[in-house]
Amino acid sequence: MKSIIVSVTTALGLAIVGNSLAADMPMPPEVKQLMCLSCHAVDRKVIGPAWRDVGKKYKGAKYFDYNGKQYPLVEGLVKKISNGSRVGTGNNWGDMPMPAEDPTGTKQNKIRIMIKYVLSLD
Repeated sequence: MKSIIVSVTTALGLAIVGNSLAADMPMPPEVKQLMCLSCHAVDRKVIGPAWRDVGKKYKGAKYFDYNGKQYPLVEGLVKKISNGSRVGTGNNWGDMPMPAEDPTGTKQNKIRIMIKYVLSLD
């Protein structure tokens, strides 16, 4: 019986430590000001994909918009995040469209910081 209690206690402790480490990752304050954290987490899928998965997918990639026009990666992703996505038009992560973060263009620098943060995740 003691071994079961110790095993359960150890597993719970590791789960708590793992979650706190993911939550304590140094995230720029500008990123926390965006709506992105409503649907994304660093290390797990919420509504949208985990940012680690996004970073892996786009690291070193080329960016093409819906019309096939190529952009520098960060600038293309700024455009995509600013305008959001629609089902069937460049939505690379499933059926859930991503809402526009910045249709007026006032958050471009914060979005660039967020993209660089996401691309830096291992």
